[in-house]
Amino acid sequence: MIKRVGIAFRPLLEAMRDLSPIVLVIVFFQLVVLKQPIPDLANILAGLLFVLLGLALFVRGLEIGLFPLGESMAFAFAKKGSLLWLLLFAFLLGFGTTVAEPALIAIAKKAADIAANGGFIAQNAQAINDYATGLRLTVAFSVGLAILVGVLRILLGWPLPWLIIGGYLLVIGMTQIAPDEIIGIAYDSGGVTTSTITVPLVTALGVGLASSIEGRNPLLDGFGLIALASLMPIIFVMAFGIWMAA
Repeated sequence: MIKRVGIAFRPLLEAMRDLSPIVLVIVFFQLVVLKQPIPDLANILAGLLFVLLGLALFVRGLEIGLFPLGESMAFAFAKKGSLLWLLLFAFLLGFGTTVAEPALIAIAKKAADIAANGGFIAQNAQAINDYATGLRLTVAFSVGLAILVGVLRILLGWPLPWLIIGGYLLVIGMTQIAPDEIIGIAYDSGGVTTSTITVPLVTALGVGLASSIEGRNPLLDGFGLIALASLMPIIFVMAFGIWMAA
């Protein structure tokens, strides 16, 4: 009975451990450095409790559902032996999870508003919406392509360092010719694309695929998809900015 209770509360205890450094930093700077009381303490404590419960349930949900689902689908695709369906699934997985990512929606809308205020695009609702939608679709397409390339890398044994080094050399080159207004957005887009849904599913897909293919090492070949998913949007968003400025 005690063991079952311990297992049930394990995600909650782990969530408390993960959140405690953030809480301690905020409390220290608020009380010691700023020397101000914590405002609206009751609501902050309630919010912290919700975050704690949500994080614990989210992590437990990943362990129960998404990780096994990603690995089982990878094994099923490898057993089916259809390269076309596997690559299509990889692309749509990256595209679908990214296009609905709240962080990407927020940064695309903010970028469109600033672009309109700066005279980069027309200052009307239609132009702002088109710019934000175009930016979101560009990033989503790039992530889908990145996952597709990552799956090909696992299947064909391409070395990951060469892909990453080559990609960032391209990024450096494009930075020299891209409009200044898009460079910061492009670099930030690489960070907001790896969402809380994309990461576990893509990681499970990579590890499961590497585990199911003879001659592949899950530790060496199963990881690296997320790095490609962070790199590719930088390239495509700068290309989007160059095209918009043309």
